[in-house]
Amino acid sequence: DVGGVVIQDYSGTNQWDLMQGDLGIADDLKPKFEEIWSEHSDRHCIDYDIEQMVPILRTRLGLNIPADYSMVQDFVNRYAPNPSIWPAIEYAHSKYKTGLLTNMYPKLLATIYARADLHIDYPWDVIVDSSKVKANKPDPKIFEIAESKVTCPPSEILFVENTQKHVDVAKSRGWQTFLFDHKNPSRSSQDLYATIQAC
Repeated sequence: DVGGVVIQDYSGTNQWDLMQGDLGIADDLKPKFEEIWSEHSDRHCIDYDIEQMVPILRTRLGLNIPADYSMVQDFVNRYAPNPSIWPAIEYAHSKYKTGLLTNMYPKLLATIYARADLHIDYPWDVIVDSSKVKANKPDPKIFEIAESKVTCPPSEILFVENTQKHVDVAKSRGWQTFLFDHKNPSRSSQDLYATIQAC
């Protein structure tokens, strides 16, 4: 997984609230914002470009959002690197094939790649981006797609993820799993390193 594992995204932070505040969404407007956000939530990481939401927010909430504002870029600007995980990734890559299985808004992964300090630009062997394959976690379809892109049986896949329901689907398919704690990335990264060493 990318967000909450390879990088620190909004998981376990107050960045979602800070973003709303910076957009001028006062407390009385938050329920309406959440309603607008949820209208296409089933398609957010498949084929709905969240940039389409910006003019809707201007119109329906009366927000004075700058003409050049990009919601995708705003998200990425608020992300932070997770340097603690790289020893585990590099160790894994020295012995096994490594890849990304990630839920992404359209254009989000490319925008993350453009931020060099996030260190996501890495020689991954496989990348399964939900917005490219048109299926997202926890839909079993995206796990099937990932399986089709590797040359090992499901029992030899180690899935590192910070969302329990996604881990549960991977387990049901016979994958090995590691539930990453985005609230304590340093400790979780150390535990992950030990888990990979034991493989």
